[in-house]
Amino acid sequence: MPFARYVEPGRVALVANGSLKGKLVSIVDVIDQTRVLVDGPGSGVARQKIRLNQLHLTKFRLSYPFTAPTRVVRKAWTDAKLNEKWDASQWAQKLANKQKRAQMTDYDRFKLTAARVKRNRARTAVFKSLKTKAARSGAFGKRNVPKSAERKPRTKKAPSAKPAKK
Repeated sequence: MPFARYVEPGRVALVANGSLKGKLVSIVDVIDQTRVLVDGPGSGVARQKIRLNQLHLTKFRLSYPFTAPTRVVRKAWTDAKLNEKWDASQWAQKLANKQKRAQMTDYDRFKLTAARVKRNRARTAVFKSLKTKAARSGAFGKRNVPKSAERKPRTKKAPSAKPAKK
């Protein structure tokens, strides 16, 4: 099945660009192949038409009738607790982290680098201690294999008796 998210009434989408960038809307009606009617009562977006190439479809879908009024969309939005579900999603968390990083100052970036160095040094010290402990017990690296019985020294074979040429 190639597609899992369809442009359909009730599908929740994230606005990708424009003045509403980053806001959630719900598709109310499909106008034509390139435009849809959207409404976002939970995110403060008024009912309006928007191009499909400005939307990113999400996995969320609300259940309400075709071309439902704003009050019905608002009720479905609150009943589904869409804002809480969106905030808990990985997508929203990545967007929030991206926004935090964009607002960092030079000093914040310096503090972050210093914290990473400190964390990595502690991690390396613990790893090395565990590695040496495992190597001593024989669970890591070359194992202590008992030597086999001593081999006999190799000796040259006695030349075999070949018949003389006539």
